[in-house]
Amino acid sequence: MKTILVTGKTGQVGRELARYLQPLGRIIATGQDELDLSSPDSIRAAVRMHAPDIVVNAAAYTAVDKAEAEPDLAMQINAVAPGVLAEEAKRANALLVHYSTDYIFDGLLGRPYVEEDAPNPLSVYGKTKLEGERAIAAVGGAFLILRTSWIYSNQPPNFVLTLLELAQEKRELAVVDDQVGSPTWGRSLAEATAQVLRKPERASEQRGVYHLSASGYATRYVFAKRILELAREIAPTLDSALLIRPVPTTAYPLPAQRPLNAAISKEKLYRIFGIRMSDWDLELKRSLPHIIQRVIDRNGARATN
Repeated sequence: MKTILVTGKTGQVGRELARYLQPLGRIIATGQDELDLSSPDSIRAAVRMHAPDIVVNAAAYTAVDKAEAEPDLAMQINAVAPGVLAEEAKRANALLVHYSTDYIFDGLLGRPYVEEDAPNPLSVYGKTKLEGERAIAAVGGAFLILRTSWIYSNQPPNFVLTLLELAQEKRELAVVDDQVGSPTWGRSLAEATAQVLRKPERASEQRGVYHLSASGYATRYVFAKRILELAREIAPTLDSALLIRPVPTTAYPLPAQRPLNAAISKEKLYRIFGIRMSDWDLELKRSLPHIIQRVIDRNGARATN
């Protein structure tokens, strides 16, 4: 039986991985207390203690705007730590699976990015994630880097949960309509990862970088409109008078610059592993009942306090 070490067990993807990787082996799911990505010694100790066959790194510094003020910490977690994990995975003859992001691109290409396109990150977050990719590749062990996009789940923080909660508080909300990506449910990402790892030897042979996110593309504004449309169908009690107004990114300045069109092509993943994820709209329909229940539960808890 394979031993699979998963980092970030309480995160949007890590929580789902612990469930969907279960049929593939013995799962050791770790959080910061068991494996601290800001500490190389903690990483080395955990990997050497568990001697895994597969390491899945689902932990990261993901606070995109906050990273602008904490570049050293973001670099430690997103760049240095993956390199140490790669070294320890190679030492253990293990496969490393690592998640990266479409934010390593500048969004100016004019077509969906393929894995071989030159990166040009615009933010500290994007730069540190790119350095993490490079650190892993430099070690030379068996690895899969899975670049994904706009992850959401019923675990905060994410765009879907935030929007549903704001819909209970505000009458109008401005959402950018010139940023393009593939909204991706964390559960679907975990399911696809499990599919790849059903044949770990093949995964090791096909080492490299792959794009893995929902099919299709949407702007933030289109995504937001669809969230509210479906929410009103699923849970009328959450209905609100929220009006979503489209605005350009220039009208909504944030500390970190985002790529405008970060659409990524998933054809390489389909060609090599035969995996094609569902359209983002279908994933949203599947996921929203779970996410709405989280909002209802939180609203109920607040009402009783």
